[in-house]
Amino acid sequence: MKPYSLLCVEGGQRGQRRELGAAAAYAALFVLGVMEGLIGCFQFGHSLGRVPVASLAFGALILVTSVAGAAGMGTALGGVLPAIGWMAASFVLTLPTAAGSVVVTNTFAGEWYLYGGAACAAVGVVASFRQRWRKPSASRPPGVDI
Repeated sequence: MKPYSLLCVEGGQRGQRRELGAAAAYAALFVLGVMEGLIGCFQFGHSLGRVPVASLAFGALILVTSVAGAAGMGTALGGVLPAIGWMAASFVLTLPTAAGSVVVTNTFAGEWYLYGGAACAAVGVVASFRQRWRKPSASRPPGVDI
């Protein structure tokens, strides 16, 4: 008589937890992009002389976030979600209110923040689709977490 094993029972539960964890990670990447856009919209104006340092830094940050999200998740969606979150937050805050005020102004730094950030987000999205990311291995037996 064979001994009783819980491997078949635990496998299904681990799969459900893995899917839930992946969904939470994708949601966190989207929220990270939104937060980067939100903070960037209020801090883009810092510059050294005529060089909009903060605008350039926030553009580079969304590029790095998109590429790192795709690499970490192993899918292109991991790179797309931060870019979508950044664009949603940044472009919503550029819309004028009924009183006519805007958060991101039409200045040299504001243009670099919006157009440079959008270009960096687009480059991050294209890189996430072009690169073959290593997918997490699902062939490990249950209970082996390395």
